[in-house]
Amino acid sequence: MPVSFDLVVWAMDPDASADDVGAAFELCRQGEHVDGAPHRKIAEFYAAMTAVYPDRDTNGSPWAVTPLHVATDHVEMKLDEECPDEVLLTVEELAGKHGLMLFDPQGGTVYPPGAMSS
Repeated sequence: MPVSFDLVVWAMDPDASADDVGAAFELCRQGEHVDGAPHRKIAEFYAAMTAVYPDRDTNGSPWAVTPLHVATDHVEMKLDEECPDEVLLTVEELAGKHGLMLFDPQGGTVYPPGAMSS
């Protein structure tokens, strides 16, 4: 299995704590998801992200696993560990633009939308 660097964007209350985001991530890992269509912010983030880095035609893609995991309240991205820095910057920029929390499960760090580059 390819080595990946994971990032997850969440449509959560901006006041959500790192513990809240971590708990939601654990529920996702256990296969527990809210039913329904993706939140507008999630759908818009996914459309913008995959317009730049498609997750269906993956020739030269930064993704280690495709397609991206899209749920009602989050998008989980498994990036190839060799992906260029500009991919990470695009994730940060689009998460901030769409008002999403960015979670780095490797370190447990949560970046609220205002904390990312504007």
